[in-house]
Amino acid sequence: MTCLVIVDVTPVDPELLSQYSAKAAETLVPYNGQFIAKGETEVLHGEAAHPLKAVIRFPDKESARNWYSSEAYQAIIPLREQAIISHFHMI
Repeated sequence: MTCLVIVDVTPVDPELLSQYSAKAAETLVPYNGQFIAKGETEVLHGEAAHPLKAVIRFPDKESARNWYSSEAYQAIIPLREQAIISHFHMI
């Protein structure tokens, strides 16, 4: 079954965010992951803790978990931590 990874994002450093985003997109390819939406959050009800979101689609939860724990993605987490405040959720 298709799996979605929802990423809540608050930018800290826009330049580093740009670098991180490009590198993160490359790490998705071996796991058949693809961004299906990303951008500013429009709140319809309640409050948003972060102004931006990204939605990444994977063929299944195993692929999503393998991507997140992959050596390639883990290598860019220090850059992510400098670029953004984030939360990752899998459904």
